[in-house]
Amino acid sequence: MHEVGLMERTLEIAIDRAKSSGATTIHRLKMRVGVLSGVVPEALNFAFDVVSEGTMAQNARFEIEKIPARCHCPQCQTEFQPEDIIFECPNCHQIVSKVISGKELELSSMEVS
Repeated sequence: MHEVGLMERTLEIAIDRAKSSGATTIHRLKMRVGVLSGVVPEALNFAFDVVSEGTMAQNARFEIEKIPARCHCPQCQTEFQPEDIIFECPNCHQIVSKVISGKELELSSMEVS
């Protein structure tokens, strides 16, 4: 489960930033996770519970914002949300590879004191 390693690094970054701002407690962490990122949100939640134990984030609320996949068709300039693993433009039926969102994996915000 690579989510544990991802969460360890994310929490390390969050703790470093919190400490550098003089905070002693992390109350909330929010991540943006794209559906094409290869990360399982439920596993990330579990990983947070495990790796935050004994840290300044142990009682923090952890939130995940799921980002849907969005593609752009260069043929007809249509932006669309794919319905399958094959990214076919619903307008011109061209198979496209231009993904404009859905691969995100980022710590987007946190609340500290």
